[in-house]
Amino acid sequence: MSMQEFEVPVSGTIKLGQFIKLASLAETGGHAKELIAEGHVQVNGEVVTARGHVLHDGDVVSIPGVRATVTADDGEPEFDDDFDPEKWRNM
Repeated sequence: MSMQEFEVPVSGTIKLGQFIKLASLAETGGHAKELIAEGHVQVNGEVVTARGHVLHDGDVVSIPGVRATVTADDGEPEFDDDFDPEKWRNM
């Protein structure tokens, strides 16, 4: 099984629990809380069990099968030729 990888633009810093929800790595805040508490979430390759862990530009958050990178939101719209709405609909 291949790892899905994508970037999530964030203004400033963001807490881990908020990022997991923003990145759609969890369907609800409660699900994000469970993933973190059960040790399914890694930040930069290290298991993190604190929802309040602060993420910065360049941090990589992983759950089994998915990896999301925190990127600085520079306010400029981006165009991605590879955008596939079905991929996002089926996550």
